[in-house]
Amino acid sequence: MENIEGDASGSKNSRVPIPDQDEIQENNQRPHYQTNTYNVKPLFFFGCGIGWFSFTLGFLFPFLWYFATILYFRNYHLRNPRERQGLAASAIAALICSVAVLVALLIALIPRN
Repeated sequence: MENIEGDASGSKNSRVPIPDQDEIQENNQRPHYQTNTYNVKPLFFFGCGIGWFSFTLGFLFPFLWYFATILYFRNYHLRNPRERQGLAASAIAALICSVAVLVALLIALIPRN
């Protein structure tokens, strides 16, 4: 390995040495920054996951936003981190939809003079 300045005690000024390509091939290992932590198979909705699928179709069927919100709060995105953004977008859309329906109901139910 290359010698890089700094001590290995963990001080702020220490640096972690990066292994050479020869050492990686000799040890038949990949460095930690090249490892995948999730499955890389393609997602089913044009490369997007269940979150963006629910977000898109939620404009026609708002129930899908609530379904994705349940998945988000049950940590479905931990199975595949690529799902997190779509599920979060669906949760926000469900919140906005709920507030809009609540305001519409309050306006409809408040008696006018």
